[in-house]
Amino acid sequence: MKIVIINYGAGNIQSIMFAIERLGFKAVLSNDPEEIKAADKVIFPGVGEASYAMKMLKQSGLDSLIPTLKQPVFGICLGMQLMCNSSEEGNTEGLGIFDVDVIKFSPKVKVPQMGWNNIYNLKSDLFKGIAENEYMYLVHSFYAPICKETIATTDYELEYSSALENDNFYGTQFHPEKSGDVGEQILNNFLKI
Repeated sequence: MKIVIINYGAGNIQSIMFAIERLGFKAVLSNDPEEIKAADKVIFPGVGEASYAMKMLKQSGLDSLIPTLKQPVFGICLGMQLMCNSSEEGNTEGLGIFDVDVIKFSPKVKVPQMGWNNIYNLKSDLFKGIAENEYMYLVHSFYAPICKETIATTDYELEYSSALENDNFYGTQFHPEKSGDVGEQILNNFLKI
């Protein structure tokens, strides 16, 4: 199985590579459109600021490639947010894969939300064998509201989407690669989709 992690200058790439290796697979880093198109599975990571990350995607033409991919694609954290219609962070236009706009938490709560929080209302093969209310690791100041593509929910000031799914596209706000055995099980489930 060929697993490609999109390398566009905004990512938590090493920890994802190590998690995939622990599951017994190998992944390659690439920003080459042909290599990405030829992959069996694509992981779209992201740590950083939305408008800068989108600028990096546009420079390499990946902003037009990613929405056309037919194989399973997994966006993590900022990767998931960039797959939405837009983000309030830097007034960024997104890839429009998930039909929801990313907004900032209110000043009533500490941002970023940093640390462990539970996920529930699990609705996808991504969560096969995962119990309701498992704890995942999150670091974010912006969130995707609940929408028709929500497949997991987390509560921080309000309920929001901690995972989204649309056709062959999946996204998690949490970091499965930093969430211990349960997070790695979610990554493993993705690799089996």
